[in-house]
Amino acid sequence: MCSGGFAKCLGISLMPLAIVCVLCNILLFFPGGKVVDKDNITDEVWYFGGLLGSGVLMIFPALVFLGLKNNDCCGCCGNESCGRRFAMLSSILFAAVGALGAGYSVVVSCVAINKGPRCFVVDPVDVNQTEWKYPFDNGDYLRNHTLWSECKEPTNVVSWHLGLFCVLLVMGLIQIALCAVQVINGLLGALCGDCCGCCGGSDGAV
Repeated sequence: MCSGGFAKCLGISLMPLAIVCVLCNILLFFPGGKVVDKDNITDEVWYFGGLLGSGVLMIFPALVFLGLKNNDCCGCCGNESCGRRFAMLSSILFAAVGALGAGYSVVVSCVAINKGPRCFVVDPVDVNQTEWKYPFDNGDYLRNHTLWSECKEPTNVVSWHLGLFCVLLVMGLIQIALCAVQVINGLLGALCGDCCGCCGGSDGAV
């Protein structure tokens, strides 16, 4: 497969991943599927890891990758091959931007998963003592599911928080991998032209 066609496949793969990440970030603003005061939303949700990092910053590289297949740049002195090679080389920059955005989302997700959600907690000693806080420390709730009962409201907030941030984490890692693949593909396209099989032909002679 030519490097431009392969880049298009990567772009097609990145688009739905970016949309999923945006949706996950939006859903995190409604912990447990409930509407709560903005001050009671987990801090990491406001970092927009899925909305900006794996979402908006990933859409630009995806669109660039999609357009590489049909790139008709005239290139150097009207030489189409040179133009295509330059386009493939420039795609590496966009792949780096996408990888940085996805990396940001991965870091935010890891911190959020380890920290746990902000939720309504009742003091076991004094039931009249209630507050919204982070009841978990250093990911202890990941090993001990009985601790989840400490979060009284919103209902199922722990599984909601953990599930959505895990999706963001996995999607971000996949996006980083796809962008890394495009870096390699872009280098091959810049060196060999749109189709590496043409290296020995007229395309490779330019």
